Amino acid sequence: MSNPDSPGQVRRAADAVARRSYGKLVAYLAVHTRDVSAAEDALSEAFAAALTDWPLQGAPLNPEAWLLTVARRKAIDAVRRRRIGDVANAQLQVLADGAHAALVEDALPDHRLGLLFACAHPAIDAGIRAPLMLQAVLGLDAKRIASAFLVAPATMGKRLVRAKDKIREAGIPFRVPERDELPSRLEGVLDAIYAAFAEGWTDADGTDVVRSDLTAEAIFLARLVAELLPREAEALGLLALLLHAQARRDARRNAQGDYVPLAEQDPAQWDASMIDEAEALLLHASTLGSIGRFQLEAAVQSAHVHGCRSGRPDRAALVRLYDALILLTGSPVVAINRALAIAQLQGVDAALAAMPSPTTDARLTDYQPYWAARAELLARTGALIDANHAYDLAIGLERDPAVRRFLQQRQSEMVCTTIKQ
Repeated sequence: MSNPDSPGQVRRAADAVARRSYGKLVAYLAVHTRDVSAAEDALSEAFAAALTDWPLQGAPLNPEAWLLTVARRKAIDAVRRRRIGDVANAQLQVLADGAHAALVEDALPDHRLGLLFACAHPAIDAGIRAPLMLQAVLGLDAKRIASAFLVAPATMGKRLVRAKDKIREAGIPFRVPERDELPSRLEGVLDAIYAAFAEGWTDADGTDVVRSDLTAEAIFLARLVAELLPREAEALGLLALLLHAQARRDARRNAQGDYVPLAEQDPAQWDASMIDEAEALLLHASTLGSIGRFQLEAAVQSAHVHGCRSGRPDRAALVRLYDALILLTGSPVVAINRALAIAQLQGVDAALAAMPSPTTDARLTDYQPYWAARAELLARTGALIDANHAYDLAIGLERDPAVRRFLQQRQSEMVCTTIKQ
């Protein structure tokens, strides 16, 4: 132990080790028992003990090992309280032997990737996988996660408890799947991380601290997967995609807080180092001999960046990338973006013909970007009544005040141009 520390120093030290090691500690404690809730409870008690002991004794030289030791003892006490018989004895022995081995080696085995794959197991409902990862690997509480995913805290808490119970009851292993299992399981992990990022991305002006933090946490998880699976091209592709998007975050608003679309952003406001990292990741992924959705979406972002920076957008390349994404995903969102790219290459009529329709995909009925894109294209053809109707729908569906003002301005400009003509 070092000299006694002030409560403020202790809190900062605890926060630092929580950010750095929470997921490692939870995963290590849970890897043998497969009881995520029990591991979280034990670790929570260990952190509480640290806030009491460290101001008196000083922060330990190896806080991670200190927390593991205390958490292990708490977990053993909990097992003794809950269970009796051979099962409990076996579990107690695993906790005791495993933690001792880790401390002797002075290096905590990193089971976080196994924890991520446990959270993305097919037995876990797809809708709770991303929140479960955020809580189990990063330590976010249910209230914070619920706010980001627009769910009542009590509802989110119950879903998280059920998911952890499923892991324990089904004996879901904390491991990276075998090679033949990896594609489907890795896809679940990457999809969940992307969903978490997308939830945070909706707070474009950065006023919602929860959502802003969520994007950073999702990037942390994506980086973790990419570092631990460096030869999985889609893991690299996802990290590249998130970095490309995050690099432009500050440019989405001007000094007055108004929304700025990509085509009108100032590239000087983008994070150049983040873009450079994304490009390097994408280049490395391209050498690994497989292609997937996240690599293609990252390549789309790369093409946009190059076009904006150079002033010479390669519209044909963009359409080809969207063609490949359509074949791979069949996503109506991709189809909308493809139509907008076609508008730049082949004209508005071709773009409208390429647009998906709510009559064939009901999800588009309440999808704001569809109506915004359709309004823009119809206005350019002179179909002002239909364009005005589409603008009204887009404005009504938009939750972001800045984007809503942007659409209202576009609608107003369309009407003013018509009057002048």
